[in-house]
Amino acid sequence: MNLWKNYKKILHETISLHNGVDSVWAEWEGRKDTMLTAKTYTNKYLIKAREVEIWNENSCIYNNILYPKTGGDLCVQCDWGSNLPCFGMDLMGFNENRVIIVFDFQHPTENYMFSHPNLPVATEDYRFFEKGNHFSENIFVRKCKMDEVDQYVGEFAQYLDAYRKMVNAVEPDGVDTSVYADFDVYMKRLDPVGGYLKGIFGEEKAEELVNEFLFCYNK
Repeated sequence: MNLWKNYKKILHETISLHNGVDSVWAEWEGRKDTMLTAKTYTNKYLIKAREVEIWNENSCIYNNILYPKTGGDLCVQCDWGSNLPCFGMDLMGFNENRVIIVFDFQHPTENYMFSHPNLPVATEDYRFFEKGNHFSENIFVRKCKMDEVDQYVGEFAQYLDAYRKMVNAVEPDGVDTSVYADFDVYMKRLDPVGGYLKGIFGEEKAEELVNEFLFCYNK
């Protein structure tokens, strides 16, 4: 199943991503013929983009977080904080009738309300995605069916293009990963993926993926 192919296409067309050395972190096969791939990418202004895709005949989950480099010429007239936000996407197709689409600017600073002035402000509150606590005012969340996912490709492209322009304007060049320590700790605690992974790939592999790949800055 390749449910998210158009989203991935837009991601790679908008943000120039390159495979680095040892870019394939894992290729696993688990219960119920479920496959997992975990890969990393980079580019001039990103420390990394870390991507996980989990799929079988009935479901397809795609998760990626872009971690920008630190520092750079921050735009003083824009309320971006001391560092740029990450850009995260959780594209979750659990079955034909249950799909959740989430993408957002995810700021590394705790209790910081990031807002992009040219994008809509979310009017609802969402469980697991608390605005102002690493999630922005612009968080995009939709529920739909599998045959409806491409209805939101336009919004995804709009958000990604805004992120690309933001990063290119700042030109970050630092690699201070300690900036992301609190962010990864919070995301690890928040994310329910660990329990799901244990059921499919076993406890040892699940803990390794969460601690060493998904949220490896959680020190």
